[in-house]
Amino acid sequence: MSPALAAPDRVELVIPCRDEEVALPTLLAGVPRGWAVIVVDNGSSDRTADVARKAGATVISEPRPGYGAAVDRGVQAATRDIVVVLDGDGSIKPADLADLVDLVASGEADLCCGARRPIDRSAWPVHARLGNRVLAATLSLSLRMDLHDIAPVRVARREALVGLGVTDRRFGYPLEVLLRARAAGWRIVERPIAYHPRDGGRSKVTGSVRGTLRALRDFAGVLIAHRALLWKRHR
Repeated sequence: MSPALAAPDRVELVIPCRDEEVALPTLLAGVPRGWAVIVVDNGSSDRTADVARKAGATVISEPRPGYGAAVDRGVQAATRDIVVVLDGDGSIKPADLADLVDLVASGEADLCCGARRPIDRSAWPVHARLGNRVLAATLSLSLRMDLHDIAPVRVARREALVGLGVTDRRFGYPLEVLLRARAAGWRIVERPIAYHPRDGGRSKVTGSVRGTLRALRDFAGVLIAHRALLWKRHR
């Protein structure tokens, strides 16, 4: 049996959410038995918090807007050894993440990331896919790593993740995790993960060209800040 399923009391799932009441019931029903779940309500105007509580998740509020703010709040609140960060839109199934958790639990990886593989064209719009591909290629060259996605799913030991000191509180958060983990000498492993059409509503990032450009702007800001820091250190 998978270590992630054999020792579920080591795993905590952190789900940043804003207006995901439609997707949450199915998503939470698919969480492996024994995993703790924290849903971070990031200013929802719907019944996200109520739906999550009804499904048995611990719900905490993060009033500061921003993906990174919600993720950081959830990771800080987690109490178990291994944390899994997953979007709340139902596009990735929690049961598919056990293999990623195993790599961290076994010590084969310090950070395991999911690389999205869309099951059909509707799951990942062309504008978002192209933007992600360009950014991943740029990052691969910069870090000398073979990356195909900017870590929409991340698995790591909680204490180590907090210790990275990630500061971005918007869409640049996952990119900064990769940059800081690489700089710290972490073993970073990427694994393909099935990517489904989201359940209800429209993605804040991939659902529009504007949202994708906003995320790319945040990514660019993180990259520029990281390179400036490296230049300062090596002067």
